[in-house]
Formats: sequence, C-alpha cells, structure tokens
Amino acid sequence: MKKKSTTTTFDEDAPITQGDIDAGKLVMRKREAGGRVVQPKKRVTLYLDAALVDRFKNLAGDRGYQTLINETLKTSLQQADIETTIRRAIREELRGRKAA
Repeated sequence: MKKKSTTTTFDEDAPITQGDIDAGKLVMRKREAGGRVVQPKKRVTLYLDAALVDRFKNLAGDRGYQTLINETLKTSLQQADIETTIRRAIREELRGRKAA
C-alpha cells in the first residue's frame, strides 16, 4: 500500500494562511537571483567507498564534500546527454553520406 504524501503543493501567488503554517503542509522553495524557483534537495542515504569520500573531502575544501559530489553527478549526467547527442548527429551525418 502506497503512503500518502504529507506535503502539498500550493499556488505561489496565493496568500499563505496561519492554518497552512500550523498544518505544516507547505513545501518551501528557494528562489534564485533571477526569480526562478529552485527545487528543494532530497535527503538520501548513500553508501560510498571510504576512499571516494576521502577524495571528495580533500577536493572540496571549504565548500563541503556533499556539494561537490552533487555537482559531479550533475556534470556527469550532462556530459552523458551531450555524448548521446553528438553520437546521434555523427550517425545521421554518416548515413547521409552513404546515401549520396
């Protein structure tokens, strides 16, 4: 049986009532300088190799190693998307040359 979510979303322009605050149902969202809504981070439990954690702690310095791990994972996904796009473009180009 699936658990019901304890959080509700809300219209950002709608006024927040004391009842909303008391019920604790609001999902807090941060805004960047440009006004764009930033999705909140999600807490996870993740087991990593001790050497890997030590490496990220050394690389991170004052920033925090968890932030560095998060940025590294995002960059890795972006690179994978770029690689897929480039491979697709090359294949299409090669098919076009064979047909000519």
